[in-house]
Amino acid sequence: MHTMSDDTSATTASSDIKLEDAQEWTQQNGELRATIQQDLDLCHSAGLSSVRKTKKDDGPLEIFCGWIVEHQIGLAVNLLMLLSLTHLCFPRARRHTRKFFELSYYNPQSGEYCAGWNDAWMVFFWIVVFTGLRAAVMDYILSPFAKYYGVDTKKNRTRFAEQAWLLVFYSVFWPLGMHILYHSDYMFNLKNLWTNWPNREMGGISKWYILVQYAFWLQQFLVIHIEARRKDHWQMFTHHIVTTALIFCAYGYHQTKVAHLILCIMDIVDLFLPLAKCLKYMGFTWICDVIFGVFLVTWVLARHVSYLMICYSVWSDIPATIDYGCYSGRKGAVKGPFPAPDKFGHLLQPFRDPEGVVCFNHEIKWAFLSALLFLQGITIMWFAMIMRVAIKVLRGASADDVRSDDEEEEEHEIINEKHAFNEVELPPLEEEVGVEAINLKGRTSNASRYRKSATSATGVSLPGHSDRKELLGRIGCDKGV
Repeated sequence: MHTMSDDTSATTASSDIKLEDAQEWTQQNGELRATIQQDLDLCHSAGLSSVRKTKKDDGPLEIFCGWIVEHQIGLAVNLLMLLSLTHLCFPRARRHTRKFFELSYYNPQSGEYCAGWNDAWMVFFWIVVFTGLRAAVMDYILSPFAKYYGVDTKKNRTRFAEQAWLLVFYSVFWPLGMHILYHSDYMFNLKNLWTNWPNREMGGISKWYILVQYAFWLQQFLVIHIEARRKDHWQMFTHHIVTTALIFCAYGYHQTKVAHLILCIMDIVDLFLPLAKCLKYMGFTWICDVIFGVFLVTWVLARHVSYLMICYSVWSDIPATIDYGCYSGRKGAVKGPFPAPDKFGHLLQPFRDPEGVVCFNHEIKWAFLSALLFLQGITIMWFAMIMRVAIKVLRGASADDVRSDDEEEEEHEIINEKHAFNEVELPPLEEEVGVEAINLKGRTSNASRYRKSATSATGVSLPGHSDRKELLGRIGCDKGV
């Protein structure tokens, strides 16, 4: 009897010890799980911050553009007021300030204007005007208009205002360009683009049109850094560089007629595309699709048919119409042709002296033609993107801009990163095991009960579970925790 009682007491004591150890193991594992969860939360926060920091770090150019964006209306207004007050209040300064407001190099004998470096002041003036006017019209007219017509989010209202501003600009300058073209002699005869070269003078309205268009394209360098970047940002940036270089060289080399014609055939396309996008933002999907179809036809006719006809005229009509060589002197007293005075220096002479040496030859022709064909290559790339939208429309979808914003992609990456963290599941630390299944080999004495080694959080060993650092390392959170 005593033996059976002693055995029962021993068994009960052993069970009590094992239950005590199991409760201790459960408590310690609970603490471990809470610690790991805190580390995961910290890793989650640090991971998202790292993603945002990687995507949102700005360089000097972005910081400068951001400052301009915040103060563009104020900067433009203050500069224009300063210039206007100087012109009104200081008569002696007017011989300088009028260069910003008036066309330079007027010839009273012919009633036309020459080209020269003083034209740069008017270009600068219109860059400032466009910067302030664009911001003011977008903020105080176009964005409230979009909100009134139900454009839902602030981001979409901003996109609407950007496109509507382009629509406003081209609605003014395309009719003006067509008015000049209608009264020209090269509207239906491309050979007349090259006659009477070098014609060193032009009408006042033609000169004003070219200079203001040039200012608009230069101001677009700021705009493409203000707006959210598209997938084709660098193609657009390169397109702007080549376009502004062509306008500048055409102006210096007295080829403003072809520059004006190309601007006209380009601008008509930019009437329909912003209109279609604005209708899309306002919810007029069916009308948007119709305008998109008109835009597609206009794009092909203007930027691939008419444009290539001009390129062909550069290749075929220039050698037959322009006598290669160098010329000098003002209109009515032009001397030439004569050989080039040097190897390269004369190429910059038209930009330094409006009446100096200007030359045209086979190499200069191919320089212009190569730049035009380069732009055609970028246009073909954009046309392929447009056709993707056209195919979607034909399949029953609506016309969307496939040039999605890089900004949207960054937002998606952050969201996906967040989902990746949220989807991390800890392997179960608290498994339902029997008391007998617990391995207590790691427990050597009561003194070491609460001692934690570098390789084990507790004295309990479960298959598939290592220490906290290893577990966090498996999900990529072992750094910075």
